Amino acid sequence: MPSITITHTTQYQYGTEVPCGPHRLMLRPRETRDLSLTSFDLEISPEARIDWSPDVAGNAVATAQFDTATKMLSIRSCARVELRAPVWPVFPIAATAASYPFVYSPDDLTDLGALAMPQYADETGRLSRWVERFVMARPTDTLSLLKDIGNGITAGIFYQSRETEGTQGPLETLDSGWGTCRDFAVLFAEAVRTLGFGARLVSGYLFNPAANLAGSSDAGSTHAWVEVFVPGAGWIPFDPTNRSVGSSNLIPVAVARRIQQVAPVTGSFHGRPTDLLSMDVTVDVREI
Repeated sequence: MPSITITHTTQYQYGTEVPCGPHRLMLRPRETRDLSLTSFDLEISPEARIDWSPDVAGNAVATAQFDTATKMLSIRSCARVELRAPVWPVFPIAATAASYPFVYSPDDLTDLGALAMPQYADETGRLSRWVERFVMARPTDTLSLLKDIGNGITAGIFYQSRETEGTQGPLETLDSGWGTCRDFAVLFAEAVRTLGFGARLVSGYLFNPAANLAGSSDAGSTHAWVEVFVPGAGWIPFDPTNRSVGSSNLIPVAVARRIQQVAPVTGSFHGRPTDLLSMDVTVDVREI
């Protein structure tokens, strides 16, 4: 059971002293049956008032508010977690959902709501036709189908890191033939939603001690993947960037319907756009 520290630092440098607006921070890892959070510290300079609250998905959200203007804003979180997820997980999928297509119970379908509905316009049904290639038969094995979709993304889309903000839509990723981990996650979530699955986007960190996985630098970086709800097993993690299933090397921080809802740090300042000189983000994920 590895013990891991995650240090995530975001630093803004301004050309003149500027007042900072409220900042919304999603940096505290989610505790699950596969992950225990043993400590968490949040350091902000200049000093800020911090209010914690859960959002609609149960994510821990900190809101930082500032009283003084500053030329530099630094937000640093340090978490320590213990991972106990098996490398080769066995998912107790209910007999009623072992084969696709299956029908969610009325309660599950109501609670999943928009998570089981496509979120991007696709007037010509291009994504539906693309994902149908992976449905070998009806009925077919549910878990194998989901794995095939993830593997198909990795086989057909080239992974390439991107420093600029924003995420490509699923059709944009298919057209360009390349994407980041968040682009892969959005494509996977949208593809399985077109087949009727409930899916949510996950933002967090990748534990990569062997340095052999995509989506992480040497020291570490933020990562994105997807969880699909399958009756009996619950939320099953799928990382299409690395063709993996399960959470043995994943440290979730936030889950949501849209990838834009799980940004680690969002906020504003009062001034001219040119006042912002730089924004630097560093992430360090390492085993103790």
